[in-house]
Amino acid sequence: MCNRYRAVSVTVIRDVFGFTLIEEAQPLYATTGIGPLQQGPFIHAGGAVVGQWGLIPWFSKTRRPTGTGGRPISTNNCRIETAATAPSFKTPWARGQRCLIPAIDYDEPNWESGRNVWWRFARRDGQPWALAGLWTEWTDPATGELVPSYTMLTQNCDAHPVLNRMHKPDPSLPPDAQDKRAVIPVEREHWAQWLQGDAAQAPGLVRLPDASLIAHGPAEAAPAQPSLL
Repeated sequence: MCNRYRAVSVTVIRDVFGFTLIEEAQPLYATTGIGPLQQGPFIHAGGAVVGQWGLIPWFSKTRRPTGTGGRPISTNNCRIETAATAPSFKTPWARGQRCLIPAIDYDEPNWESGRNVWWRFARRDGQPWALAGLWTEWTDPATGELVPSYTMLTQNCDAHPVLNRMHKPDPSLPPDAQDKRAVIPVEREHWAQWLQGDAAQAPGLVRLPDASLIAHGPAEAAPAQPSLL
């Protein structure tokens, strides 16, 4: 799973993804990165939007996502295997509300040293990631405002030679049963199908990235960054 990443600039959203995102001021995420419940850009079939990273289900009582009993829940990540059945995500999945989350890079925890060292993942080809997600709009019961929000989809990465090194391992489980999670990059030739295709087509676009595509290393010594910033 992913809990921090850096979004691309509004210029990249225009030049690479083909959508104009109008901002009244320079967005905070352009320099500081994004964490759960913060604002970030995402792209759906109709255009580019800024919304909350942490999908707000229709039954939530507040903008901070809550379950049906009113307790806070974490919704910034969604397992692709249960997107069609999980209460928080099944409605946007059924409606085909898939999105792309444009990212310069993202971070994952590496525990190989015995402590958490944030590890950063960018693309070697200098392009931004287009990460698979779901989005929705929630109506604020107090004001009637429509609040856009999104979640980042994740997949099992136990078989990946790089991504399976991330996250704290469970010593009681064998390496092929850890169910370590990773984000789902969507390649450019599949963007339109991911955004506009039907739900039956979407799982066929879920795949782990080729290890040779990934520039990675400790976040303090960040790997090469995309040139389109």
